[in-house]
Amino acid sequence: MPYMETLLRAKDFAATPVEADVRALLSGLLVADWRQALIARGLGWHVDVGAFSTPIVGGGAGTVIDLDQPELGISIGAGWVLVPLRIHVVCQTPLIAADNEESEILLAVDRTAEYARDGTVVSEVPTCLRTSTVGGCPATVFSAATADITDPVLGIELAHSVKAADFQGTPATAFWGDLSLLYEPRHPPFIVGPAALYGYFGGTAAVSGFINADFLVFSSTLIIGLV
Repeated sequence: MPYMETLLRAKDFAATPVEADVRALLSGLLVADWRQALIARGLGWHVDVGAFSTPIVGGGAGTVIDLDQPELGISIGAGWVLVPLRIHVVCQTPLIAADNEESEILLAVDRTAEYARDGTVVSEVPTCLRTSTVGGCPATVFSAATADITDPVLGIELAHSVKAADFQGTPATAFWGDLSLLYEPRHPPFIVGPAALYGYFGGTAAVSGFINADFLVFSSTLIIGLV
């Protein structure tokens, strides 16, 4: 029997059947699609920023991205792990009116602190990806910060998309074209709380947009001892 399997079985001896099942899944990836297996166990969540055809306005004061005014926040406390599965950001960019204008999207992580629960934000209620599940998400999720939250420290930038205008001669009013970002990592980070993931979009002129995010949240006890 391989050393890792022996170690995990020893650790699983005192675990509940559900904990043992999930820990074995995480350690050995005993099924082909471990993400789907965890979703089937009720550990996957979904949240939308913007609804139907109504986007939110991005950026601090409606323009460039601002560290303390994110468009999305997913925060976890000590004892929890956050795993981003799929984050899709789509922006409605304004007309280009001047050279060197810019629009951008950023996904990043504060790996040492959770959201301070301040500022002016819209509280979001994630939906479990196993739709029969009843109960709340362990993460604190919000959108559309319009007054400053406590500055996060962005220790990891997960993904970035930028478009910049570059005119030759006098600029005429023009379209940016598409500005979007699909973050769907093959090897996603395990973000161990206290920590938070933040999403931003904005630009030198007002940018509106939507975000759809899928993520896992589970107890950090399930990864203790994994090597």
